[in-house]
Amino acid sequence: MNNKIKSIVSNHYRIPLAEVLYDAKHGKHTHFELITVEITLESNLTGMGYTYTGGKGGSAIHRLLVDDLAPVLVGQEADKVEQLWKMLNWHVHFVGRGGVTSFAIAALDIALWDLRAKSEQLPLWKLLGGNQTEVQAYAGLIDLNYSMEREQEVIAKKLEQGYRGIKIKVGLDDLERDIQRTRSIRNLIPSDIEFMVDANMKWNVQDAIWIGKAMEDLSVTWFEEPTLPDDFAAFRSIGEQIQIPLAQGENLHTLFEFQAALQTNVLQFPQPDVGTIGGITPWLHVAKLCADRDLMVSSHGMHEMHVSLLAGVPNPGYLEVHSFPIDQYMLHPFQFSNGTARPPDVIGHGVVFDQNKLFSFLLENRFF
Repeated sequence: MNNKIKSIVSNHYRIPLAEVLYDAKHGKHTHFELITVEITLESNLTGMGYTYTGGKGGSAIHRLLVDDLAPVLVGQEADKVEQLWKMLNWHVHFVGRGGVTSFAIAALDIALWDLRAKSEQLPLWKLLGGNQTEVQAYAGLIDLNYSMEREQEVIAKKLEQGYRGIKIKVGLDDLERDIQRTRSIRNLIPSDIEFMVDANMKWNVQDAIWIGKAMEDLSVTWFEEPTLPDDFAAFRSIGEQIQIPLAQGENLHTLFEFQAALQTNVLQFPQPDVGTIGGITPWLHVAKLCADRDLMVSSHGMHEMHVSLLAGVPNPGYLEVHSFPIDQYMLHPFQFSNGTARPPDVIGHGVVFDQNKLFSFLLENRFF
């Protein structure tokens, strides 16, 4: 088979959410964005990749991808995935490590892994060595501005759908009000259901410790992103002074940031996001780092992709089913029931977008 990359098509979409969502740092979410790529080989085999945003920054990601990254891939051998990932990083290393660069590289890297799995005639999770057909899943809510009536309605629906874990947003300016709200919500959730809280980097060390201690009697599974993600000294200080396990990962955009976070020795629930860390290649490296520390690896966002990654590694933790419904724009539905998700038993990673559903949200299309 001719593995040389013949062409790349890239699309940028901006998709409205069904309702406005809020969190502590990003504020209002009205849309999410998709940046997709399709890589075609000389053999005409195609691979699909993508990344996403919370509604901002997609144009910058797409410009970097189409102006600087995709052109250098054309003509390369697609099966050299790790080598190509390193090449893309070094190609723009001087102007950006992490951030927009990692998002753009992620879309291309995911497409290359799709091609690798298709060339081997295997589902991605089996290519990775997985033999699990189910992954634990929880519902990740973006609910900071919900009324208690709306909160109760949403949680009841998630429990009815079979979720065995619920994550809520915390991070109101008034700490006393925030803990009262958290207690009220905890009372809506049965004690045998996992309960996670996510502060979206809201607090300084003092406030994070205060609210962490105030939640210690609420059977909280984890306290996510209590402070700025790359202030590792602050993160360590919080973890050493509260009893609730800490989680983070979505805002750690390089392998080196994850290494530093793990070296704090207080990160108990690592959550790499394949769309923000640079793709499947670094995601797998993070999973190995976690395994070396006897930690399970969980996920953030892109549940339709992460289900295959978690099923493919020996140390799967929790799959977050995110509030950005990317899976609603796929041809093959995301499979979830009774608290678990199932990886797609199809060749490749199985994420195929429905272009008829996406077409009206297209902002830009580029071809190489």
